[in-house]
Amino acid sequence: MRIWHRNFIFLRMDQINLIFGEGRDLTVWQMSARAVVIYFITLIYIRLAGRRVFGKISTFDYVIIFTLGALLSRAIVGVSPFLPVVASALVFILLHRFIAWLCLVSPAVGRIIKGRPVCLYSNGAFNIKNMKQHLITERDAMEVVRKEMGSDSLDEVEEINLERSGELSVLKKRK
Repeated sequence: MRIWHRNFIFLRMDQINLIFGEGRDLTVWQMSARAVVIYFITLIYIRLAGRRVFGKISTFDYVIIFTLGALLSRAIVGVSPFLPVVASALVFILLHRFIAWLCLVSPAVGRIIKGRPVCLYSNGAFNIKNMKQHLITERDAMEVVRKEMGSDSLDEVEEINLERSGELSVLKKRK
């Protein structure tokens, strides 16, 4: 069987097997050839997943990063058949895009998947219950105040929130 495109013959299947190997008994060169192909497939899949996956990374985005890496590595080392791994990774990316779209059009789904912001400080007091639940100390909160406001005082702070991304944010008091 030959792989072809527009009546131009590229490679026969025996040549493809020679280059990429089959099964678990792969040479260094075959694994390297697979790594090159997976590199470009991963770039394409990351573009399909969207820029937000590598912008402000949320728990939702970490799922795709780690799982995609683990999944595609199986194709490189030959633990699983090449094409089914690549196809399942594409399904995974498309599922991620679909869930992200659902979060966009449905605030309820967004709250379930991504969570909601949590208030840690307001009205001049820390919310100890929320801080304990999310394992955040007053020192953690003060660190973000120093970074964002350049101050070691809460006098100008309206609220400190734990955002859906896991980052802390500070709202300044209105004058």
